[in-house]
Amino acid sequence: MKAKVCGLTTPGDVALALASGADWLGFLAHPASPRHCPDPLLPRLAGDRAVLVAVAGDAAEIARWAELCGARWVQPYLPDRSGLELLRARGLSILLPWPDEPGQEPAPADLYLWETGPKATGLLGGSGLAHAGAHPPPGPFLLAGGLRGDLLAERLEALPAHMDCRGFDAASRLERAPGLKDPALVAAFVAEAHRLEKR
Repeated sequence: MKAKVCGLTTPGDVALALASGADWLGFLAHPASPRHCPDPLLPRLAGDRAVLVAVAGDAAEIARWAELCGARWVQPYLPDRSGLELLRARGLSILLPWPDEPGQEPAPADLYLWETGPKATGLLGGSGLAHAGAHPPPGPFLLAGGLRGDLLAERLEALPAHMDCRGFDAASRLERAPGLKDPALVAAFVAEAHRLEKR
């Protein structure tokens, strides 16, 4: 199983996530968040493992940010999903946020991020809270929502066997302070994700 460590804000934490063997490193472009990445060039330290997590008004803005920071993966938070084709046309791979809420129209993506929805948390994106797992995405996904290394096996076991879970995403539960990662928590999260076998 894969591990995505998200909400990285410092070169030291990037080095920590890389050394732990994280498969993807998430960098948030959203100034209102304590996990906002202050340096648009920081994702370049992660190379092909960088994921731009962007809250934006349109897809063109996300594409510009991705070009600046060198990310080939984007996790787009857009007003609607009409801009996904533009991102794909720019050669970007899409990790599409999929809140655990009913009534969503299917949308193509390379991978989905099954996370707690804003109706439950009042937040767009990560909240550090688990979800009920009632409204799965239409394709392979990373599971998110209140995860630490010691919770992964239990959360995976709770999923129906037919679901195509490819790994896990965590941010706030791996921190010693908002936006700053805890080395032991990051290492345990990545090691446990890699220990678990894809079902």
